Amino acid sequence: MIIHLIDGTYELFRHFYGARRANSGADTRFGGVRGVLHGVLAMFETGGTHVGVATDHIIESFRNRLWPGYKTGFGIDPVLWSQFHPLEDGLAAMGVVVWPMVELEADDALASAAWLARSNTQVEKICIWTPDKDLAQCVVESRVVQIDGRRGVIRDQAGVQAKFGVLPASIPDYLALVGDSADGYPGISGFGAKSAAAILRRFGRIEEIPGDPAEWRAGLLNGGTLARRLSEQRDLALLFKKLATLRVDAPLFDSVDQLRWQGPTPSFAKFAESIEAPELVRRAELAAARHF
Repeated sequence: MIIHLIDGTYELFRHFYGARRANSGADTRFGGVRGVLHGVLAMFETGGTHVGVATDHIIESFRNRLWPGYKTGFGIDPVLWSQFHPLEDGLAAMGVVVWPMVELEADDALASAAWLARSNTQVEKICIWTPDKDLAQCVVESRVVQIDGRRGVIRDQAGVQAKFGVLPASIPDYLALVGDSADGYPGISGFGAKSAAAILRRFGRIEEIPGDPAEWRAGLLNGGTLARRLSEQRDLALLFKKLATLRVDAPLFDSVDQLRWQGPTPSFAKFAESIEAPELVRRAELAAARHF
């Protein structure tokens, strides 16, 4: 059994702007929603059986209370924003399990779903469909992998190490040091990708990094300066690590069997008509017929 976990918010952004480019800058009504539904349906057409989609029902989360600069919905294109909730309605009508997140983020839902699915010995592989850096912390050897569908990249544990220079478990620490502009926190001044990876390969976690630069790895460029900066800003670094650490306690499902697609619901035809994509209905019915 293979579990597919999809970042619905990322996919909506991707298809929305893809449709805009394809139409020379003009927006088509529900273009992003149509694109996501076509993509998820293609997954079922090619043999996918167990799928869950996480969305940001609102952009803000508990992290905004921890750091005032954390990402918000400010600046999102109004046309794109108007498609957030219709996407959730469309996925549900197509019979897909969807998790609209409010207090937590879509990334937390993906992490929680991967955590829950790992406990089932019948699950051979868990595929997390998103390029977001923070989801790399969920990768486990070759059983839980991260997939960037747009670039055709599948990243297992070795792939995470090759890209970031650290093990998946150290990704929150890595992001805390280097920062994440997409999420709105700057990291610790002076730390770049190479220096952050080098010190984390030595100590694993920010909590284990000593304040005395003499105890750092010999030869680390600007080790003394970085040690002082981290010592002065350790509390800030730990706050950024908290922002980067995904929650795995969202109560999304009791059994992976709940993720099995059972075909479109009776309301899907009406929804597909409302977004001017009636062709989705026939495709969904044929895919369901092959499944069952």
